[in-house]
Amino acid sequence: MKKVILVVGTRPNFMKAAPLYREFKKSSVLPILVHTGQHYDYQMSEIFFKELRLPKPKHYLAVGSGSHAVQTAKIMTRFEKVLLEENPKMVIVFGDVNSTLAAALVAKKLLFPVAHVEAGLRSFDATMPEEINRILVDRISDYLFTPSPDADLNLIREGISKKNIYNVGNIMIDSLVSILKKTNDSKILNTNNLAGGKYVLVTLHRPQNVDNKANLSSIITDMEKLPEALKVVFPMHPRTEKNIKKMGIKISKRITVMKPLGYRDFVALEKSASLVITDSGGIQEETSFLNVPCLTIRPNTERPITISHGTNKLVNYQTLSNEIEKSMKAITKQKRAISLWDGKTAKRISRIILSKLN
Repeated sequence: MKKVILVVGTRPNFMKAAPLYREFKKSSVLPILVHTGQHYDYQMSEIFFKELRLPKPKHYLAVGSGSHAVQTAKIMTRFEKVLLEENPKMVIVFGDVNSTLAAALVAKKLLFPVAHVEAGLRSFDATMPEEINRILVDRISDYLFTPSPDADLNLIREGISKKNIYNVGNIMIDSLVSILKKTNDSKILNTNNLAGGKYVLVTLHRPQNVDNKANLSSIITDMEKLPEALKVVFPMHPRTEKNIKKMGIKISKRITVMKPLGYRDFVALEKSASLVITDSGGIQEETSFLNVPCLTIRPNTERPITISHGTNKLVNYQTLSNEIEKSMKAITKQKRAISLWDGKTAKRISRIILSKLN
């Protein structure tokens, strides 16, 4: 059988890889899963493999945390050995994390074809490490699978040949559609005494929001000002939890703090929230599909379609409080369908890759 390697390292990667892995298992291709270990906390990693029906990775690189340089270098040296051992027909990378860049660089230099799933996204903000990763990976990829037409245009402007660009839709939505069927089994709302539409869901992890005490304190203060009838639910990223403790920021009982959640429980919370406040890229997409109002605490987004066609709005520390109030009063859920965000992206990618391997 022809081998293809799928490289994952963080939770969003798992959600993007799972549908494609399952499609390949139905075919003549042998998918080999390589987990870099960029996310190494159980709730941030292993539970997602179970819920997404991904097998134990054949190769686990165990790189752990570190600076961007250290982490990228570790992945490159360890992944090189895997490539030489497996000799695959193609290497498939996902998203924009350090694992994506490191694996793509090693594969390209060893002359293995590289496919990038979620290609072409741009924030046009070079201070974001993910933006550097996106640009570099797209530049060296042989097959670029984009989630939306704006991503195609970004690549064409950068000189990427149209023949290498494939608008296939958003593979994250494949996993979302799959897990939605299981959210009715989640006990997360009952356990925390939450009623649908009566709470705000908050996630924060980006350095500009959680590494700066003034910014983080401002966001939490705005959360605590919300009407008492509206609960605030905050599944806390390990980075955020660590900084809150280090900075001595007090969080009142007004906010329900949780450990990181599995995918099923998180989506159960997300789909029933009256509003989501986040700095995550993937959550901007999920809320748009779920028709849940979303405020993204960032100056820009690499997913502008979530603003033009979805339920997303960008906010900053000065406008957050007012926008929350507006959202509570004015935003109503409306059905918005984004082209090719239909749960069938993995099938489209699989068909294209199989045609290239024959």
